[in-house]
Amino acid sequence: MTRRGDPPEGTPDGLPGDEDEYRSVVFDESFVQAARVQEFSAVERLEDHAPAVRSLPSRRRGGGRLLVLLVLVAVAFGTVAYLGVRQPHRPVPPRPAEALRMTLVSLSPRGPVPGGTPAQILGAGPAGAYREGAAGVTMPAVRRTAHFTEDQVMTALATVKDYLVASALDPAVLTGGEVRSVRALLRPEQLPQFDRGVAAPEADGRHATTGWLVRFDPEEVALADTTARVRGSLLVTEGESDALEVTADHTYAYALRPAAVSGPSAARAASLFTVRRELHFRMDRDDLRHHRLEVLVSHTQAGPQDCAADASGTLRPLLAGERAGPSGPAGTDPYAHGPATATLCGALAPKALPRPAPS
Repeated sequence: MTRRGDPPEGTPDGLPGDEDEYRSVVFDESFVQAARVQEFSAVERLEDHAPAVRSLPSRRRGGGRLLVLLVLVAVAFGTVAYLGVRQPHRPVPPRPAEALRMTLVSLSPRGPVPGGTPAQILGAGPAGAYREGAAGVTMPAVRRTAHFTEDQVMTALATVKDYLVASALDPAVLTGGEVRSVRALLRPEQLPQFDRGVAAPEADGRHATTGWLVRFDPEEVALADTTARVRGSLLVTEGESDALEVTADHTYAYALRPAAVSGPSAARAASLFTVRRELHFRMDRDDLRHHRLEVLVSHTQAGPQDCAADASGTLRPLLAGERAGPSGPAGTDPYAHGPATATLCGALAPKALPRPAPS
């Protein structure tokens, strides 16, 4: 039975109206989105438009921009790599170390040197309130500087303290023994100067052993007490060459006795010997990492000591009962060319010795 409006013989196959006929030409969403042209609407066609359709902007323009950006990044990276190969980074050369400048002032007593037991010498003298050994090298309050952290400042102070203990409090160093503990703390550039000063000391302001450390002649002097008394201060500042500078100013009091004296008489043959050392150190960042330092200036005052004695290799203490000779400092000839050998001499103040002198 045919529907109303259909031909009597029905809808012929292949004629318009069959849904299957248009199934292959259905425009899905992706096809519509990709269209580059669009027909004007009925309202728009009433206006004076010559063309019947209009072009749509490309929807792939964002991908093109991304591609251009990637190309620019690749070009910039290649340029940087090329310049890095043509002009490689040159590391800043390490700062050269300076030669240590040293002075030694012998302090001559005005009378005989008083003697006594080590306890009397150290307790009755001006060092009675000093601390024993390394405890006397006290640390200041640690604060960061403009370009160095608090930890770096603490490392600098600890390195300086290690140097002071090794060079002025170690009994082996004091009595003419090994110096490796002192040498290990120096910058490599200063080692030749140090080695020459230890092997062949001279009073020229550059190569005296006593400019680096405190040392006595073991054939002449022995330690009546192996623990010295110490008091002083440490000051940290930041140098102009991106380095920390530390100034150490300490006084060391030693109880000494003649090396030849032994037995019961040695207990009462001690005498006080005082050394004041003002040392200036410098450490850059590389030095801090390697736990080492550079000694810039060493100024030492030591007594009681005869000004005429050569103290470049070892200090020459005057022991209990001894007095300075009448000749005074060794003569200096201004007409003699070569390294300067001038001897600096001062008078030891009476209050620097134990008073009253122990019997």
